[in-house]
Amino acid sequence: MPKFIFVTGGVVSALGKGIAAAAIGALLEAKGLSVTLQKLDPYINVDPGTLSPFEHGEVFVTDDGCETDLDLGHYERFTHIRTSVYNNYTTGKIYNNVITKERRGDYLGDTVQVVPHITDEIKEAIKSAAYETIAVPNSSDEHNEKKKQYDVVIVEIGGTVGDIESLPFLEAIRQFRYEVGRENVLYIHLTYVPFIKASGELKTKPSQHSVRELRAIGIQPDILLCRSDRPLPPDVKRKIAIHCNLDPDAVIAGIDVETVYEVPLSFNAEGLDSLIGKKLSLTQAKPDIAIWNEVVNRVKHPDFETTIAIVGKYVGLKDAYKSLIEALIHGGIANKARVNFQWIDAEDIETNGTERYLAEVDGILVPGGFGPRGIEGKIEAVRYAREKKIPFFGICLGMQCAVIEFSRNVCDLSANSTEFDTDTKNPVIYLMEKWYNHRSDKIEQRNKDSQMGGTMRLGAYPCVLKEGTRAIDAYGVAELSERHRHRYEFNNSYRNILAENGLIISGTSPDNELVEIVELKDHPWFLGCQFHPEFKSRPIEPHPLFRAFIGASIKEKKDLFL
Repeated sequence: MPKFIFVTGGVVSALGKGIAAAAIGALLEAKGLSVTLQKLDPYINVDPGTLSPFEHGEVFVTDDGCETDLDLGHYERFTHIRTSVYNNYTTGKIYNNVITKERRGDYLGDTVQVVPHITDEIKEAIKSAAYETIAVPNSSDEHNEKKKQYDVVIVEIGGTVGDIESLPFLEAIRQFRYEVGRENVLYIHLTYVPFIKASGELKTKPSQHSVRELRAIGIQPDILLCRSDRPLPPDVKRKIAIHCNLDPDAVIAGIDVETVYEVPLSFNAEGLDSLIGKKLSLTQAKPDIAIWNEVVNRVKHPDFETTIAIVGKYVGLKDAYKSLIEALIHGGIANKARVNFQWIDAEDIETNGTERYLAEVDGILVPGGFGPRGIEGKIEAVRYAREKKIPFFGICLGMQCAVIEFSRNVCDLSANSTEFDTDTKNPVIYLMEKWYNHRSDKIEQRNKDSQMGGTMRLGAYPCVLKEGTRAIDAYGVAELSERHRHRYEFNNSYRNILAENGLIISGTSPDNELVEIVELKDHPWFLGCQFHPEFKSRPIEPHPLFRAFIGASIKEKKDLFL
């Protein structure tokens, strides 16, 4: 039987439940345990795929093509798991499953209710994450796979205790302890201990009230993680423990740190991993946290520094680019460099031009996005990078903007994407209506009238690289797999004319039908990819393209001062 750890949050949102859960996973992995993490989100959307980035932040995509909460990105960056459809459930998905079963007659005439039907569905969802599907080499089984049980399943409950939306999830995890045994379940509650400057005191009342709210629905937390901007003195911990019915050693300080990758070290210093091991009868082996010490050392004490311009559409909410930010930091870690960000709204470039925003940067990155707003600004940023020989990295829509810019200003075509101009004379980017999905071994189809949710090219697709290119230099291998999230593709009708003018198609699908990577030869570093490499980057395994891009930007900065 796996051990289950449930992480809830109180007082206010945005305290960092996802990072806390991921850091706990990192510590348990460092003790030699196999760990997976799951996010239960209380919103009614089936998934966040149709939500605005301003509303919900980044949509993280898994290998199997599931559009998920951005916290799954934290889980993958802090641990070795690759998440899937089983690692994220929403209220919408749970209710959709129950209603489907009711229409099918599975409940045999029962009155379908929140308890037990919705809560039972939630408990089944939790159990679904407890097993890893692994390939069995040389197996006679037609499915060629088997299930492997994780040692620990960490489940983060979205929202804040007291929200009406999260009540079914809290009721489900309350029941869960009695179903699988008290010895197999641990409740960790994340709260806030503010420092009031006027009185010079740390205040414990918000934490007390949050725990009281949780206990009112039948859940007594086993461990309290107290977010604060400073260490908690022993007397404050004792006060919280007394009022929350806990032992003093079960009150853990979650203090602000310089980098999120320091959180596992902070928790370890507080004895959290040892406490979890004791309460769940897990191994008490000392965690090997040397790699996290090295990561933090590189972040805090870099040898170099570089400034990257991010020309985007959603720069007003940095969480819209969460994985991108972290992947750039990882590229800095690989190069022992601090990466500074210069956030630029693409619409500002349309109004004021490129020079005032891009003249002092060492690299330019144009990320993904949807819709026509700010597109001309992005295209001008690409042109500036190409003409001024500044390292450039285009991701998804960023690659498409690079293709449009090259078509217009090098090939002299009146070019655009049909996403922005359905009547464009030269649709170098267009809505591809059929493509091969290698995971399902089927031809996928869509058109302009298809529903929006779940109809993009989603998840991992294979890519084959061309010899003698920057792409293969970065990866070091000829075949790879990367995650996608887009509707529009490079139009193969324009391959020859763009190639004749110097655009290198350095990565394609195995059947050569889908263009995955483009680059320029006579440039310090200019590369665009149709996929999202940021989704697979980790601090201990920086993505090859981000490592190469940051390396090129550092070299660009050095060359300026030679």
